[in-house]
Amino acid sequence: MAGKDEMIFEVEGGNVRLTHPNKLMFPRQGWTKADLARHYLACAEGALRGVEGRPTVLKRWPRGAEAEPFFQKRAPKPGRSAKTADGGQAREPAREFATIRFPSGRSADLLVPRHEADLLWMVQLNCIDFNPWPVRVTDLDRPDELRVDLDPSEGVGFAEVRETALACREVLAERGLVAWPKTSGSRGIHLLVRIEPAWEFPEVRRAALALAREVERKHPGLATSAWWKEERHGVFVDYNQNARDRTVASAYSVRQTGLVSAPLRWEEVPAVEPADFPMQGFAERYADVGDLTEGMNQAAGRLDGLLELYEEQAQSGKEDAPWPPHFPKQPGEPPRVQPSKRRKR
Repeated sequence: MAGKDEMIFEVEGGNVRLTHPNKLMFPRQGWTKADLARHYLACAEGALRGVEGRPTVLKRWPRGAEAEPFFQKRAPKPGRSAKTADGGQAREPAREFATIRFPSGRSADLLVPRHEADLLWMVQLNCIDFNPWPVRVTDLDRPDELRVDLDPSEGVGFAEVRETALACREVLAERGLVAWPKTSGSRGIHLLVRIEPAWEFPEVRRAALALAREVERKHPGLATSAWWKEERHGVFVDYNQNARDRTVASAYSVRQTGLVSAPLRWEEVPAVEPADFPMQGFAERYADVGDLTEGMNQAAGRLDGLLELYEEQAQSGKEDAPWPPHFPKQPGEPPRVQPSKRRKR
């Protein structure tokens, strides 16, 4: 039972009140807040797998996908109680939070999703996509996921992104790791690699940098590890997505484009296009192919091979690469100034 401008979802994990269900989150497509909630319920098992047990930043879109979002790191506490279908009262369940420390030294309590109700609660807060950390709440300093973000440079087509994904898969397999591909929901492809939580963020980032440089070495005209845009060509293998406090949209997230960040079979990668998976109709694909991230948690590998590669690269003269701008200057990091503006001696 609900009022005229709200809906009550009775789901695993408790009741969730969705206010303003007819609010247009995607004005051009005519998709509402309720449509977004139904999407996440349709693929709840897979969507939950991507965020379950992970501190998650709330990326909120209060004016819909065509306006600017804001990131909320301090999660609000649950609101008032929700009524059940028979008119009774059922309080929203207590939600789990984890205290995360950021590179700035500050800290905040982030939501830790556990149930379908947590997915819908994020929708209620006008979250379109979900942005979890690559760690579990059981160990906040050691990622259990290496993330490969393939970002095409200006003028580079999606065919090159697909080719780079296949090249990354090959290098990862050589080093004993299994990659799980998904569209980014925008112009790129993400590869998710489950790893044992035995290394802290700097080491995971080194492993990602080693991967980026090896793919670049093997395919110099295709991929790049260059941080500065003026030096890039082809597809950027963004190693810095593995630095602490960086997140990517989780599997089955809807992006501001209206496209789903859709997990793929590897045999789909050579022909996939960015626009293949709009939110409308995605439930049919999910019902047809199932959760393509199933099995990820059982496929955790070790980073020894990539870290050995990093040491080999270092011995050949490769220094560390630039970090994201909000990080303190790191030991061994090259000048954090774009090459064209460096003072010439």
